[in-house]
Amino acid sequence: MRLTVEDVTVELDATTILTDAALVVEPGEFVGLVGPNGSGKSTLLRTIYRALRPVLGTVRVGDDDVWELPARESARRTAVVVQESTGDFDFEVFDVVAMGRNPHKGPFDRETVDDERICLDALERVGMSEFAERDFATLSGGEKQRVFVARAIAQESRVLVLDEPTNHLDIRFQLELLDLVRG
Repeated sequence: MRLTVEDVTVELDATTILTDAALVVEPGEFVGLVGPNGSGKSTLLRTIYRALRPVLGTVRVGDDDVWELPARESARRTAVVVQESTGDFDFEVFDVVAMGRNPHKGPFDRETVDDERICLDALERVGMSEFAERDFATLSGGEKQRVFVARAIAQESRVLVLDEPTNHLDIRFQLELLDLVRG
């Protein structure tokens, strides 16, 4: 699904942070944003995944403006792994990954056999399947980051936004993660 950013301007506290940003990412493309700290990379990504609403411009996934989509539909189309995840969840690792299935279910639906298979496969792909029943709060920073990547994979969205996804990962898993998202 094509991702299009058209003439996006973002303000925070009445200060313009990003001006006239434009980007087109075609299906299957792998795009990295490179620039110095404070140059607006994370701001642009936050605008793409609906954490910051632009004051001007449009972000489209497919043909639809992300801000006109219901949140559930937006989450079906775009998954995200943020730079710094806050807090510890009082859940097992599997349950954190299963949160990625929420956009595909109603509010009271339970995990299906298919959901379980998708989550276990996502954990396997990031090398965390042996941690499925472990308390999330007991994981290292790098292990937590891998679980968040597994959650995004389990979400099965057409667009995957990663904001410094290798944060907290040792070099081996940095390289494995980059191979995983390219594949």
